[in-house]
Amino acid sequence: MDLHLTGRTAIVTGASRGIGAAIAEVLAQERCDLHLAARSGSILEEMADRLRSAHRVTVNTHVVNLRNPKDLADLAANAADADILVNNAGDIQGGTIDTVTEETWRHGWDLKVYGYINLTRLLYPQMKQRGKGVIINIIGNAGERVDSRYLAGSTGNAALMAFSRAVGGNSLADGIRVVGVNPGPVATERMVKHLKNTALSSLSDQSRYAELTAHYPLGRPAEPREIADLVAFLASDRSSYTSGAIFTVDGGASSSTSLY
Repeated sequence: MDLHLTGRTAIVTGASRGIGAAIAEVLAQERCDLHLAARSGSILEEMADRLRSAHRVTVNTHVVNLRNPKDLADLAANAADADILVNNAGDIQGGTIDTVTEETWRHGWDLKVYGYINLTRLLYPQMKQRGKGVIINIIGNAGERVDSRYLAGSTGNAALMAFSRAVGGNSLADGIRVVGVNPGPVATERMVKHLKNTALSSLSDQSRYAELTAHYPLGRPAEPREIADLVAFLASDRSSYTSGAIFTVDGGASSSTSLY
Protein backbone atom coordinates (compact mmCIF):
# COMPACT_ATOMS: atom_id res chain seq x y z
CA MET A 1 0.00 0.00 0.00
CA ASP A 2 1.41 3.37 -1.00
CA LEU A 3 0.81 5.69 1.94
CA HIS A 4 1.78 8.74 -0.13
CA LEU A 5 4.39 9.87 2.37
CA THR A 6 6.92 10.71 -0.33
CA GLY A 7 8.25 14.20 0.28
CA ARG A 8 6.96 14.40 3.85
CA THR A 9 9.41 14.95 6.69
CA ALA A 10 9.22 13.26 10.09
CA ILE A 11 10.97 13.69 13.41
CA VAL A 12 11.44 10.44 15.32
CA THR A 13 12.78 10.68 18.87
CA GLY A 14 14.43 7.74 20.58
CA ALA A 15 15.29 6.62 17.06
CA SER A 16 18.53 4.75 17.71
CA ARG A 17 16.98 1.40 18.64
CA GLY A 18 13.81 -0.56 19.34
CA ILE A 19 10.46 0.86 18.30
CA GLY A 20 12.00 4.18 17.23
CA ALA A 21 14.43 2.48 14.85
CA ALA A 22 11.62 0.38 13.38
CA ILE A 23 9.48 3.49 12.84
CA ALA A 24 12.37 5.22 11.09
CA GLU A 25 12.83 2.20 8.83
CA VAL A 26 9.17 2.00 7.81
CA LEU A 27 8.87 5.75 7.18
CA ALA A 28 12.03 5.66 5.06
CA GLN A 29 10.60 2.76 3.06
CA GLU A 30 7.59 5.00 2.41
CA ARG A 31 10.03 7.62 1.06
CA CYS A 32 9.57 9.97 4.00
CA ASP A 33 12.55 12.22 4.83
CA LEU A 34 13.72 12.00 8.42
CA HIS A 35 15.10 13.83 11.41
CA LEU A 36 16.37 11.18 13.83
CA ALA A 37 16.94 12.23 17.43
CA ALA A 38 18.66 10.30 20.23
CA ARG A 39 21.65 10.46 22.54
CA SER A 40 23.71 7.87 20.65
CA GLY A 41 25.39 9.78 17.84
CA SER A 42 27.38 6.91 16.34
CA ILE A 43 24.35 4.61 16.19
CA LEU A 44 22.25 7.36 14.61
CA GLU A 45 24.86 8.06 11.94
CA GLU A 46 25.17 4.38 11.08
CA MET A 47 21.39 4.10 10.77
CA ALA A 48 21.16 7.30 8.73
CA ASP A 49 23.78 6.08 6.25
CA ARG A 50 21.94 2.79 5.81
CA LEU A 51 18.54 4.45 5.30
CA ARG A 52 19.91 6.98 2.82
CA SER A 53 21.54 4.23 0.79
CA ALA A 54 18.60 1.82 0.90
CA HIS A 55 15.71 4.23 0.37
CA ARG A 56 17.15 7.39 -1.22
CA VAL A 57 15.71 9.70 1.41
CA THR A 58 17.18 12.66 3.27
CA VAL A 59 18.12 11.75 6.83
CA ASN A 60 19.37 14.28 9.38
CA THR A 61 20.62 13.22 12.80
CA HIS A 62 20.35 15.15 16.04
CA VAL A 63 22.30 14.11 19.12
CA VAL A 64 20.15 15.50 21.91
CA ASN A 65 19.25 15.00 25.53
CA LEU A 66 15.47 15.45 25.46
CA ARG A 67 15.45 16.18 29.19
CA ASN A 68 17.29 19.41 28.40
CA PRO A 69 15.01 22.33 27.39
CA LYS A 70 17.74 23.86 25.23
CA ASP A 71 18.22 20.59 23.31
CA LEU A 72 14.45 20.42 22.76
CA ALA A 73 14.38 23.98 21.46
CA ASP A 74 17.37 23.33 19.17
CA LEU A 75 15.74 20.19 17.77
CA ALA A 76 12.49 22.05 17.06
CA ALA A 77 14.40 24.86 15.35
CA ASN A 78 16.66 22.57 13.30
CA ALA A 79 13.76 20.34 12.24
CA ALA A 80 11.22 23.11 11.64
CA ASP A 81 10.29 21.58 8.27
CA ALA A 82 8.77 18.49 9.89
CA ASP A 83 5.22 17.51 8.88
CA ILE A 84 5.20 14.58 11.31
CA LEU A 85 6.39 14.30 14.90
CA VAL A 86 6.77 10.88 16.49
CA ASN A 87 7.41 11.24 20.22
CA ASN A 88 9.00 7.96 21.24
CA ALA A 89 11.92 8.54 23.64
CA GLY A 90 11.20 7.26 27.13
CA ASP A 91 12.75 5.39 30.03
CA ILE A 92 10.62 5.34 33.17
CA GLN A 93 11.84 2.95 35.85
CA GLY A 94 9.61 0.41 37.55
CA GLY A 95 8.79 0.37 41.25
CA THR A 96 6.00 0.67 43.78
CA ILE A 97 4.83 3.64 45.85
CA ASP A 98 7.31 2.78 48.61
CA THR A 99 10.32 2.18 46.33
CA VAL A 100 10.19 4.90 43.65
CA THR A 101 12.07 7.95 44.87
CA GLU A 102 11.15 11.48 43.86
CA GLU A 103 14.43 11.73 41.94
CA THR A 104 13.66 8.56 39.96
CA TRP A 105 10.09 9.69 39.31
CA ARG A 106 11.16 13.12 38.03
CA HIS A 107 14.02 11.69 35.97
CA GLY A 108 11.63 9.40 34.08
CA TRP A 109 8.96 12.03 33.60
CA ASP A 110 11.40 14.70 32.44
CA LEU A 111 12.27 12.57 29.42
CA LYS A 112 8.95 10.98 28.51
CA VAL A 113 6.06 13.00 29.92
CA TYR A 114 7.52 16.51 29.79
CA GLY A 115 9.68 15.63 26.78
CA TYR A 116 6.58 14.70 24.75
CA ILE A 117 4.58 17.66 25.99
CA ASN A 118 7.29 20.25 25.49
CA LEU A 119 8.37 19.08 22.03
CA THR A 120 4.70 19.12 21.00
CA ARG A 121 4.36 22.65 22.38
CA LEU A 122 7.36 23.77 20.34
CA LEU A 123 6.33 22.15 17.04
CA TYR A 124 2.56 22.61 17.17
CA PRO A 125 2.69 26.38 16.35
CA GLN A 126 4.97 25.69 13.37
CA MET A 127 2.56 23.07 12.05
CA LYS A 128 -0.40 25.35 12.72
CA GLN A 129 1.20 28.13 10.70
CA ARG A 130 1.51 25.76 7.73
CA GLY A 131 -1.99 24.39 8.30
CA LYS A 132 -0.94 20.74 8.46
CA GLY A 133 0.83 18.25 10.70
CA VAL A 134 0.62 14.93 12.50
CA ILE A 135 1.79 14.23 16.05
CA ILE A 136 1.99 10.61 17.16
CA ASN A 137 2.80 9.80 20.78
CA ILE A 138 4.17 6.32 21.49
CA ILE A 139 2.92 5.81 25.02
CA GLY A 140 2.35 2.28 26.38
CA ASN A 141 -0.53 0.14 27.55
CA ALA A 142 0.44 0.57 31.22
CA GLY A 143 -1.56 3.79 31.00
CA GLU A 144 -4.76 1.77 30.70
CA ARG A 145 -3.71 -1.55 32.25
CA VAL A 146 -2.22 0.13 35.30
CA ASP A 147 0.33 -1.68 37.42
CA SER A 148 1.27 -0.75 40.98
CA ARG A 149 4.73 -2.24 40.32
CA TYR A 150 5.23 0.26 37.48
CA LEU A 151 3.66 3.19 39.24
CA ALA A 152 5.57 6.11 37.72
CA GLY A 153 5.21 4.61 34.24
CA SER A 154 1.51 3.81 34.56
CA THR A 155 0.78 7.30 35.86
CA GLY A 156 2.94 8.98 33.21
CA ASN A 157 1.39 6.97 30.40
CA ALA A 158 -2.11 7.78 31.61
CA ALA A 159 -1.18 11.48 31.60
CA LEU A 160 0.11 11.24 28.02
CA MET A 161 -3.07 9.46 26.94
CA ALA A 162 -5.11 12.34 28.36
CA PHE A 163 -2.75 14.86 26.75
CA SER A 164 -3.07 13.20 23.32
CA ARG A 165 -6.85 13.05 23.53
CA ALA A 166 -7.20 16.59 24.83
CA VAL A 167 -4.93 18.21 22.22
CA GLY A 168 -6.17 15.97 19.42
CA GLY A 169 -9.79 16.67 20.26
CA ASN A 170 -9.64 20.13 18.67
CA SER A 171 -6.42 20.09 16.66
CA LEU A 172 -8.08 19.39 13.30
CA ALA A 173 -9.27 23.00 13.38
CA ASP A 174 -5.59 23.88 12.95
CA GLY A 175 -5.02 21.20 10.31
CA ILE A 176 -3.17 18.99 12.80
CA ARG A 177 -3.90 15.45 13.93
CA VAL A 178 -2.76 14.15 17.33
CA VAL A 179 -2.97 10.47 18.25
CA GLY A 180 -1.44 8.03 20.70
CA VAL A 181 -0.21 4.45 20.28
CA ASN A 182 -0.11 2.13 23.29
CA PRO A 183 2.21 -0.82 22.68
CA GLY A 184 2.16 -3.71 25.08
CA PRO A 185 5.32 -5.81 25.49
CA VAL A 186 7.55 -5.43 22.42
CA ALA A 187 10.59 -7.54 21.58
CA THR A 188 13.17 -4.78 21.77
CA GLU A 189 16.79 -5.27 22.88
CA ARG A 190 15.90 -3.73 26.22
CA MET A 191 13.01 -6.15 26.80
CA VAL A 192 15.00 -9.21 25.75
CA LYS A 193 17.82 -8.20 28.12
CA HIS A 194 15.31 -7.83 30.96
CA LEU A 195 13.77 -11.24 30.17
CA LYS A 196 17.17 -12.91 30.09
CA ASN A 197 18.06 -11.42 33.47
CA THR A 198 14.74 -12.59 34.89
CA ALA A 199 15.22 -16.07 33.43
CA LEU A 200 18.68 -16.25 34.95
CA SER A 201 17.38 -15.35 38.41
CA SER A 202 14.15 -17.35 38.32
CA LEU A 203 15.04 -20.32 36.09
CA SER A 204 18.84 -20.33 36.51
CA ASP A 205 19.19 -20.27 32.72
CA GLN A 206 18.94 -17.08 30.66
CA SER A 207 18.49 -19.07 27.44
CA ARG A 208 15.02 -20.04 28.70
CA TYR A 209 13.79 -16.43 28.59
CA ALA A 210 11.17 -17.21 25.90
CA GLU A 211 9.32 -19.34 28.46
CA LEU A 212 8.49 -16.14 30.33
CA THR A 213 6.34 -14.92 27.43
CA ALA A 214 4.39 -18.16 26.89
CA HIS A 215 1.29 -16.61 28.51
CA TYR A 216 1.33 -13.58 26.20
CA PRO A 217 -1.18 -13.37 23.33
CA LEU A 218 0.16 -15.63 20.53
CA GLY A 219 2.79 -16.74 23.02
CA ARG A 220 5.11 -13.85 22.21
CA PRO A 221 5.61 -10.09 22.53
CA ALA A 222 4.90 -7.83 19.57
CA GLU A 223 7.63 -7.17 17.02
CA PRO A 224 8.76 -3.54 16.67
CA ARG A 225 7.65 -3.60 13.03
CA GLU A 226 4.07 -4.34 14.12
CA ILE A 227 4.04 -1.03 15.97
CA ALA A 228 5.88 0.85 13.24
CA ASP A 229 3.45 -0.18 10.49
CA LEU A 230 0.54 1.30 12.46
CA VAL A 231 2.50 4.52 13.03
CA ALA A 232 3.14 4.89 9.29
CA PHE A 233 -0.55 4.45 8.53
CA LEU A 234 -1.55 6.98 11.20
CA ALA A 235 0.98 9.44 9.79
CA SER A 236 -0.54 9.19 6.32
CA ASP A 237 -3.53 10.90 4.73
CA ARG A 238 -5.27 7.51 4.64
CA SER A 239 -5.91 8.27 8.31
CA SER A 240 -6.92 11.88 7.73
CA TYR A 241 -10.09 11.73 9.90
CA THR A 242 -8.26 10.30 12.90
CA SER A 243 -7.40 12.55 15.83
CA GLY A 244 -7.74 12.53 19.61
CA ALA A 245 -7.64 8.73 19.69
CA ILE A 246 -5.46 6.08 21.32
CA PHE A 247 -4.61 2.83 19.52
CA THR A 248 -3.60 -0.12 21.69
CA VAL A 249 -1.38 -2.84 20.24
CA ASP A 250 -1.04 -5.53 22.91
CA GLY A 251 -2.81 -8.56 21.48
CA GLY A 252 -5.95 -7.75 23.49
CA ALA A 253 -4.25 -7.92 26.90
CA SER A 254 -5.70 -4.59 28.05
CA SER A 255 -9.19 -5.83 27.22
CA SER A 256 -8.82 -9.07 29.17
CA THR A 257 -10.56 -8.91 32.55
CA SER A 258 -10.14 -12.54 33.58
CA LEU A 259 -8.75 -13.11 37.09
CA TYR A 260 -7.81 -16.70 36.28
